[in-house]
Amino acid sequence: MSTFDDQLEKVRTAAGFIAALDQSGGSTPKALQQYGIPKDAWSGDDEMFVLVHEMRTRIVTSPAFGGDRILGAILFEGTMDRDIKGVPSPEYLWKVKHVVPFLKIDKGLADAADGVQMMKPMPGLDLLLERAKAKGVFGTKERSVVKEANAKGVAAIVRQQFDVAKQVLAHGLVPIIEPEIDIKCPDKAAAEKLLRKEILAALDELAPGQLVMLKLTLPEEDDFYRPCIEHPNVLKVVALSGGYSRDEANARLARNHGMVASFSRALVEGLVAEQSAEEFNGFLDRSITSIFAASMT
Repeated sequence: MSTFDDQLEKVRTAAGFIAALDQSGGSTPKALQQYGIPKDAWSGDDEMFVLVHEMRTRIVTSPAFGGDRILGAILFEGTMDRDIKGVPSPEYLWKVKHVVPFLKIDKGLADAADGVQMMKPMPGLDLLLERAKAKGVFGTKERSVVKEANAKGVAAIVRQQFDVAKQVLAHGLVPIIEPEIDIKCPDKAAAEKLLRKEILAALDELAPGQLVMLKLTLPEEDDFYRPCIEHPNVLKVVALSGGYSRDEANARLARNHGMVASFSRALVEGLVAEQSAEEFNGFLDRSITSIFAASMT
């Protein structure tokens, strides 16, 4: 079997969840501050990304972080292009940790219109996908956001997401489609109904064997996304924490059978730069243990 086939089989059948380690330019300062590194600790983006790579390296190289409980990790482009312990990050993840590498490909969010924030244009996406494939990346992730239960906006978001997903599929990669619903959406349940309808219609238009993943906000109705989980074109449905605390996200996730976590902030909640190795690894282990348990329902 090829590496891709091995990774596909792991994502399809193994127990575990996906670690989202893909904070980019806009979210990196906040992530570093939560990690205990103040804004005055760096000067310019280059220094900032060095610091966040050190944080991610500490997480990935921790004995708590491994393929026994973690299916995959979503990387920012800058992480994909850097090394971990002298080994290219995607290669280190798979060969050392047996964790499947994914790449965040979106360039951030456009201004809100029709109750949603679409993805900004992605010039050079084909070249980025070629580089990712060459570096051993298995799949991609692309995020847009639903702010209101607006049928026109939700339809537009899903259309854009699946158009990009088809571009990803053409490069032999598996896309994670992430049309996040803001947890502060005034009618979140109604937005979820609109989103599920559009996603199922778009899935039905895929060719047999075209596999995608979905990354969705934890829903108001338990098991609401079961039809998506059972769709033959869906490899896996994962959940984002979306601003919920880790405890709240875990509790909601445990009630949604067949969904597994793809947490970012909730995964690293409580990790601080000044912690000793023992403290850091212990805290991360407890975090991973709780998220893994919630993902196994």
